[in-house]
Amino acid sequence: MNSLAIKFDDRAIDVSFTKTALHCVLADGREISAPLEWFPKLRDASDKDRNDWRLIGNGIGVHWASIDEDIAVRTLMHENE
Repeated sequence: MNSLAIKFDDRAIDVSFTKTALHCVLADGREISAPLEWFPKLRDASDKDRNDWRLIGNGIGVHWASIDEDIAVRTLMHENE
């Protein structure tokens, strides 16, 4: 019997935006997104400021210096318990 062994890696490797959402590509290939409405500082920021991000903690989060915003990848993956 063959089984697929999947190793999840929740670290971000890339970030992008649409008009209404924040998108992250994770190290394991998954792509996740969240509405910009969840993050008013990002929603209200200019495209220049939104695109001026850097990964923090080896990809466990994203930082935007010009708008003083940090978002943990886990925040985007939160599930209701």
